[in-house]
Amino acid sequence: MTAEAEDIAREAAPIGHGKLQLRILIGFIAGLTAGLLTYTFAPGADWVNTVVTYVTGPIGQVFLRLLFMLVIPLLFSALVVGIAEMGEIRALKQIGIRTLVYTIIVSSIAVAISIALVNLIRPGDGVDPAAAADLLAQGAGGAASIVEASANSDAGVNQLINIVPSNIISAMSSNDILAVMFFALFFGIGMLLVQTTRTEVLKDAIEGIFEVAMKLIGIVIQLAPIAIFCFMFNLSAQFGWDLLFKLAAFVAVVLLALGLQMFGVFPLLLKFVARKSPVAFFKETREASLMAFSTASSNATLPTALRVADTELKLPRRIARFVLTIGATANQNGTAMFEGVTVLFLAQFFGVELGLSDQIFVMVVCILAGIGTAGVPGGSLPVIALILAGVGVPPEGIGLILGVDRFLDMCRTTLNVVGDLVAAQVIAATSSETVGT
Repeated sequence: MTAEAEDIAREAAPIGHGKLQLRILIGFIAGLTAGLLTYTFAPGADWVNTVVTYVTGPIGQVFLRLLFMLVIPLLFSALVVGIAEMGEIRALKQIGIRTLVYTIIVSSIAVAISIALVNLIRPGDGVDPAAAADLLAQGAGGAASIVEASANSDAGVNQLINIVPSNIISAMSSNDILAVMFFALFFGIGMLLVQTTRTEVLKDAIEGIFEVAMKLIGIVIQLAPIAIFCFMFNLSAQFGWDLLFKLAAFVAVVLLALGLQMFGVFPLLLKFVARKSPVAFFKETREASLMAFSTASSNATLPTALRVADTELKLPRRIARFVLTIGATANQNGTAMFEGVTVLFLAQFFGVELGLSDQIFVMVVCILAGIGTAGVPGGSLPVIALILAGVGVPPEGIGLILGVDRFLDMCRTTLNVVGDLVAAQVIAATSSETVGT
């Protein structure tokens, strides 16, 4: 990394960066503990709903909104400059193809693992009917809105067409990440093709947007310990561990699948492809992991992931920016695995036997959905409803797992973000540039 790059990364890092990780961990543990104590000694108390509705809920939402407010300019500027810094189309083609091939291969492995585990353990066969009826009743309202959203969403050719925005300002205002990414890719390629003094000035200006966005995000991140306390309190005070016990087999299969990818597939890729110590990697990326787990949003964690790639992993800036910004939406191993497990789990629960061709269909759709699912909390639920309808499983069944979705969303988002950083490490190591270890 050049001296200039180190200065930028240092300036973008939040004040007290070393202590921030500890404060985030303290906020996480304190929120979880306070919530579980509240759930144990004051279950269902009116004041708990009041606190969640008017205090901890709004604080968490304001934090996420501040991050989402800055994600679009950050994503656009990082992707444009990352492409422009490739220097030539050949370099972009090399990095782009490697990223695409890596994403497809690793996502396929992830979904294959999850589907194999569901077929082996069959968690849907052992759900208590009475508990299931209660959960379906509790989640009926949420399930109905999710099914409606999936029915109204674009699919097939229309979904592909809508990746190309007719109005980039409208796409930004509606938080259409895929459309913004397409425009940024297109714009960055244009800057590669038109290399003049004027485009150099424009590139510097866009680089300035990136630096300002990172600086502002560094300020916002100072609120992370408080926000994470609120997230964990809301989760544990309202639900405790009851829902996890009721759906223990489903939760266990999801966590087992995520764990195999996180601590089996990723270390093998790091050790034998990236030539990077898995222990050192997980230590260097722990802040991004904790942020991903707490916010349950790949997009909200993108600024932290970019900074970790710069300051901890010491990856080439142009590769890290390209792979991580693309990966925040396109390389979501955890989401793809969760979708595969959930579809087969609900099929087993409703007694719908899915043959080999049906499971291959589910696998392919999960891989594609992992590329296009929004990197926000609960972004995969409408996709799951769509897949369920496609294989003859009642989409309303998604209400069965809504109670545990927040916790599992946090887990799969952690895998998504770590997977993006693994991808950046692997692509950097297999490219011509030297990567620090």
